[in-house]
Amino acid sequence: MLWPRAVKDRIKTGNDRELVHSYPYRSACPSTVWSELVENSNEELFLAGYTNYFFWSQVPRFAETIRRKAESGCRVRILLGDPAGEVTTQREAIEDVALSVSTRIRITLEHLGRLGDLPGLETRYSSAEDAVNHVSLSVFRFDSDALVTPHLARLVGHDSPLLHLRRQGGGGMFDRFAEHSEELWSRAVPVG
Repeated sequence: MLWPRAVKDRIKTGNDRELVHSYPYRSACPSTVWSELVENSNEELFLAGYTNYFFWSQVPRFAETIRRKAESGCRVRILLGDPAGEVTTQREAIEDVALSVSTRIRITLEHLGRLGDLPGLETRYSSAEDAVNHVSLSVFRFDSDALVTPHLARLVGHDSPLLHLRRQGGGGMFDRFAEHSEELWSRAVPVG
């Protein structure tokens, strides 16, 4: 027997190979992971978090990077919740924190506004019908990598778990989450 059972039990097979790492909290994921994934994206950068506000403080020179990516032909999409939407108001009551959901969305909108009209950058609000599905699951895609946060009951995003996935072929977890975010995007409303 070439491989003892202990080794065989640790080898990832099938769709399990897509799980690069899991974190009990989004905030436990090192900022270097976020920075490297953003920096290494060349074709697709799709941020489908409800607020996406933490990128501006967690990823160094994020605005410059977004501009450079979009100008170099990388497709940059940002899906946000509607700051005036009913689901946003409900979520604010649930979270009951000083930095409200609508404020976090407005922080993102303010930073995006400073970029001006940038070809290659698209921003949309999730539709009212999809907002409840959007607020409960954040999917951040970076070419063939994704960071996924299923939001737990009353917790804010940074207190919810995070999965780092890397696409290994069709039909795996990466594709399932990518399809979810694409469906939300397909019905989303352009900002502005």
